[in-house]
Formats: sequence, C-alpha cells, structure tokens
Amino acid sequence: MILESIHSPADLKALDAEQLEVLAQEMRDLIVESVTTHGGHLGSNLGVVELTLALHRVFDSPDDIILWDTGHQAYPHKIVTGRTGGFDTLRQAGGMSGYPSRSESEHDWIENSHASTVLSWAYGLAVAQASPQGDGRRVVAVIGDGSMTGGMAFEGLNNLGHSGRDCIIVLNDNGRSYAPTVSKLGESLVKIRNNPVYMRRQAKLEKVLAEMPVVGGRLERGLEATKAAIRELWEPTAFFEALGVRYAGPFDGHDIPALEEALRNAAEMSGGPQVIHVLTQKGRGYGPAENDPIKRLHDTSEAKPGSYTAAFTEAIVKEGEARPELVAITAAMPDSTGLLPFAERFPGRMFDVGIAEQHAVTAAAGMAMGGLRPVVAVYSTFLTRAFDQVNLDVGLHEQPVVFCLDRAGITGDDGPSHHGVLDMVLLTKVPGMTVFAPSSYQELGQMLHDALEITTGPCAIRWAKTAARQVADHEVGHGLQGRRLRSGDELCIISVGKMLDAAEAAAEMLAADGVSVTLWDARVVKPLDPAMLADAGRHPYVVTVEDGLRDGGVGMAVADRLCELTVGRPEPRVRVLGVPAAYIPHGKPDAILAELGLDAAGVFASAVSLMAADHPHGASV
Repeated sequence: MILESIHSPADLKALDAEQLEVLAQEMRDLIVESVTTHGGHLGSNLGVVELTLALHRVFDSPDDIILWDTGHQAYPHKIVTGRTGGFDTLRQAGGMSGYPSRSESEHDWIENSHASTVLSWAYGLAVAQASPQGDGRRVVAVIGDGSMTGGMAFEGLNNLGHSGRDCIIVLNDNGRSYAPTVSKLGESLVKIRNNPVYMRRQAKLEKVLAEMPVVGGRLERGLEATKAAIRELWEPTAFFEALGVRYAGPFDGHDIPALEEALRNAAEMSGGPQVIHVLTQKGRGYGPAENDPIKRLHDTSEAKPGSYTAAFTEAIVKEGEARPELVAITAAMPDSTGLLPFAERFPGRMFDVGIAEQHAVTAAAGMAMGGLRPVVAVYSTFLTRAFDQVNLDVGLHEQPVVFCLDRAGITGDDGPSHHGVLDMVLLTKVPGMTVFAPSSYQELGQMLHDALEITTGPCAIRWAKTAARQVADHEVGHGLQGRRLRSGDELCIISVGKMLDAAEAAAEMLAADGVSVTLWDARVVKPLDPAMLADAGRHPYVVTVEDGLRDGGVGMAVADRLCELTVGRPEPRVRVLGVPAAYIPHGKPDAILAELGLDAAGVFASAVSLMAADHPHGASV
C-alpha cells in the first residue's frame, strides 16, 4: 500500500498522478473504516482528500502555516502528517483527537473545532509573521463545510481585506456554503486571473495608463470598469473583491493537478489576501454518504430511541400541534438536535440560520417580540458563543425565548471543545432566566410545556447526550418545584439532571450502611425550589451533584442559600460535587464522570468523607 510509505508531507512530492489516485482511495478506505468503528466525522473528510494532497504537495507544512476550519475536515491532513497509526484509537480515551491537536503534531497550529474562526486566526498569524518578531511564514487558511455561514468568518475576511495582509484562503465549497454557476468562459477567465504572469502584466498596464498625461486617469478607470463588468457577468467575485480580497475559481476540488496549479500560482502572488474557491463533493467515494441528501453522512450520530434528544423531538411536535405560534430555530443542526420531524410536520416554522449562533439568538428575540414563541435548539457548547446575545438581547428585553440545549454536561468523544459544562454557570446568572434540568425522558416533555407557559422572560432546558431514564407518570414533577425521591434525617443529596442515576445509587449504598438519606431531584436550578432548600437545611450534611462546572455552579448557589436560611442555627456542612475548571480530554462519558468522582461510587465516597469530618457544623464548600 502506498499509504504505508507516507510518514510526512515530504513523502507526497515524489508520487505521480496514478499513485496519488491510488493513495486517495486508500485514505478514503481508512477514514470510512475508522469512523465506522469509532464514530466521528465522515462526509466532510471524504470530500477533502484530493485538496489535502494538493495543499501538502505545494506548501511545506509546518514551515508554511496550514489552518483548518472546521477542524472536523482534518482527518486526511492527519494521515499525510504521519498519524495513520493513530486512527486505531480515533476519539478513544488516550488516543487521537477527532480535531487538530497541538499536542499531537507540529503540523496542527490551532485546535479548531468550533466553526468560522479560521480567518481571524489567519489574520492574527499573518500580522505576526510580517512583524519584526515573525519568521515570514506563509499562511494558508482552509475554510468550508458551512463555516462561511458564520458571522465571525466575514469579520475576519473583512479585516484581512482591509489590512492587505498576505494570506491564501482556500474556500472548500461542498454545497454547504457557495455554489456559483460555472461556464466555459468563466473557466477561461479563472485560469487567466489565477496566472501570476497575467497579473504582473496587468499591473504594468495599469501603471502605464495611470501615468499617461491628461487621459491617463480616465483610461485607467475605463479599464477597471471593463474588468468589473466582465467579473459581474461571468464570475462570483464581486463580494470578495469589494472587501479587498482577490478571488479565483471555482476549481474542481478533486482534480489534483488543477488544484496544484491554482495553489502554486497563488503562492507566487503577493500584495494581499486571495481566495481560491474549490468545489468538492461531501462524502465523495462512499456510496452511503453520497446518497444521504441531508448530511452526506457528516457524522455518525443520530437521535437514538429513548434518548433525551428523542424526547425533545416528541415534545416539540406535540407542543407545535397545540401552539401555532411556536417556531424552532437552529444553527446548522436541524437533524442532530431532533428538529427534522418538527420541520416536516410544520413547514415554514423551522429556521436553520447556519453556523451563526449569535444571529440565531437575536433573531429569536425579534420573533418573540413580534408575538411568536421561538425555541432555539443548539448544543450546549455552541450556545456559549452567543452568551452576550442571550444576556442582553433576550434577557435584558425580557423576551420569552426557550433555549433547548442538547449535549449538556460531559459529552465524551469530541473532547474539551464539546463538553457542555458552562451553560448552567452562565445561564443562571442571566436576570429573569429560568433553567430546567430534566432527569428523565418524561421530565423533558413536561419541562418544555412548563417553559412555554412562562411568558415573563427566557427559559433554558439542558440535557445530556446519553440515554434518558424512563419513569412512570407519578415520578414526573411539574412547574418550578423540585421532587423528593426519599426522605431521611442525616444526609441530603441534591441532584441535577442526569446525575440522578448516580445520586440514587449512592443513596442506596449509604442507606445500606445505616445512613438516613434524603434525595432530591432539583429539576429547576434557577430559581431553586424554596421547599427543597428548607428541607435540605434541616440536615447536618448536604451533598450536591451536577455535571456542569463546580465553580459558580448550582451547588455553590445551594450552599449560599443554605447559609442564608440557617442564620442563627447550626449550618449544614455542604459538599459540592461538579466538573473542575479544566480542559477535559476526550473519552467515554461514564469513564470521565467516574474519574471526576461523579459516579455512584464517587458520590458515596464524598458523602462518607463529609460525614467523617471533625467539625460537623462548619460550613464547607
């Protein structure tokens, strides 16, 4: 196999066209096998195989800085930079990350797993490389797979064009961003404009015209007008060039020789940023991906029966039947968040705004202000990109937007960028915000209903990626009240969301050891249930358990309230269990939670340690 001989980008440069074609297929086979076994991103990586080979044959990574956005299209890049063996451990604990990783390779400059940021990285690196402290490295930014739908991408593009910094931007257009018409004349113009010899001659001509006496300025303006008219007619350049970014393309993203020519020509040019527009097919070379019209097998995740996501799907369709004013908004994830059945059932009531969380949130505020009831469905980790809008556009304006946050807590295989551990810390600080945390499939449906009944301000419901607990009707809470599952006198455990399973198992273990235990499912973490707090305050010991950040989280709020409620009488000793303020590597969620002491054994051990302390009436958090 040719693949076995590829240990660095330098090994690519001796291959001929036939060998490159064979290598491309071997790379696709490896990606399909690895993702099928370990999960991960499939379609986007299959689409950039030839582009990756061309990039690494033209440029000299890591001396040339190659940046990827989104990072989930970097599997071929990992293969050609010596990490083929790592695919046996893709996204496994202690194994290879599913995104670029600075700790893995000198070829990975940024760990970019949240989309639309690469042009800002490119601008910053280009400024640094051109400075006296820089090394003069070339900067190449690959953006695509929908990343150009994000506002930050346009901010970076605008800044690059205004600054005139040298940077090569490769726009990987796989149908999730731009899709211009290609004509034969357009192809000819593309080749001309991407030819550095032509561009140098054009610059000389413009200089000669400008220096001609009397009519020089008029002739120069006439030439520019003619060029602009041709571009407007035959090429999609107007947008980029209006921002000061030279445009060339589109090029066939699966034609390696053509790609190499375009990239070499771009490398010879200087004098500012330039876009090389490349058309690729997401999922190329793998039948199931090519035949998937929605995602092109973007990844291998789906809403599994019995999951919290499935519960949300069921609930929002039910609420949509009863509330014609209900609409749903998502940021490029209508499938992963479970909204496709809603969209099919209620045409025109689901809005996918692309990878633009800030826009999604403020648009939702506008919809609410206009009388609609918007439900914003995104992953927990992505909502934090729009916290300013949540706080000031929704919260400050007291708009009844409902945020439905999937993948909250420890999510596992996608690593530190995808753990949803900030949402409770942030959202509970928004004035007027109500925050729900369901512990079961049935609770989620009840909470969505209750949230839609609140019209005085925003609400949020956050749930885990994992399977949902199934309960009977009498085990479902309602409104803003917590739910007590068992009552005792010595120790009170307050659990948040999915942590109820671990808390309940720990309570059983403690009871078997003779401890009198009370167990509460908090259900609503803002506002905290006064009855739950009053009941907790009568115990000498309290343990709180959550799968969000411990610092500034729900447990800390419980401890503060208990301190206020017990003035003048013995104060409970409180142990707050949660996620530490650290970047947690990828791994299986249950294994990570166990390492953090957030499984049944960990909760049990923490409770025993708390009760064994020497000062039973001293506050401890």
